[in-house]
Amino acid sequence: MIGLAAVFCIWSQAAAPASQVLRDGFDGSDFSAEGGLYYRENFEQSAGTVEFQRKVKRDGAGAIKLSVKPVCPASSDGCSERAEIWEKTELRVPYDEGVWYGFSIRFVNPIPRDDHRFLVAQWKREIEPGAEGDFSPFLALRMRRGKLFATVETNYLPQSERSGDGPAACAANETPVWLRPETNQMRALVAADPTWVEADGELFQDCTDAITVTRYGNELPSPDSGWIDFAVFSKPGPDGTGHIELLANGKPIITVKGHIGHADKGLGKNQYFKFGPYRAAHSGEWTLYYDEFRRSPHCADVLDDSSCPVP
Repeated sequence: MIGLAAVFCIWSQAAAPASQVLRDGFDGSDFSAEGGLYYRENFEQSAGTVEFQRKVKRDGAGAIKLSVKPVCPASSDGCSERAEIWEKTELRVPYDEGVWYGFSIRFVNPIPRDDHRFLVAQWKREIEPGAEGDFSPFLALRMRRGKLFATVETNYLPQSERSGDGPAACAANETPVWLRPETNQMRALVAADPTWVEADGELFQDCTDAITVTRYGNELPSPDSGWIDFAVFSKPGPDGTGHIELLANGKPIITVKGHIGHADKGLGKNQYFKFGPYRAAHSGEWTLYYDEFRRSPHCADVLDDSSCPVP
């Protein structure tokens, strides 16, 4: 006769990925079995180091320290340096299903303040082998000039564009966007920290009504503000049914709806999340701490009930 514990184990292994709750507080010496995370090995990831340490932490016994150093050859155009943690492939959530993510991050001095490409977390769609194109994350937390900002990406939609003179020119129902027809993509600026000024958004010179943003009077915390706890609801919808919720330190930042993500040929059936320092080839070392990763189909597993958005 099979015991209840064994039955639960068999059920949990067979459960659909979207229904599973994942957690890792990085309190041990390796990734927890309950977290479903791993460090991917390749050339760009060889720039990174991973340390399970106990000196700097937000909660629990420890946190994970992720650093990148220069590895890209000077002649290698497009090379990046990464120390990213990935969800295991078999645990990824279908692209058309919604899922909640939570994680905490702490920036380490010196915080890079130059005009360069820096990412700290990104949500993407799987790409099948041999697919043509370089598909940007449909949601990303980025940094530029030492300032934190968030972007949402979708396919290029010329019927929804309106030329403007920068973000200030967009109407109330429009969002600043960087049009990239050469890659069949467009990137929207959806949130930024309090130090962001219009000149920082110089790439976002057009406007779109294909992506709408509801703001709640709270900006993203600045990188030098200590531990930041993010909660994100991710549901791509390239056909216009997309939905994103972004909260920081329990406060609602934005709701994004509309065209979110890509629908090109050769793309996979799942979405996935990865986090850690990622930059274009650069000099020096860049370090971040992460703690309290969680993923669930239910907001209450990621946030306190009182902080969860009303459906």
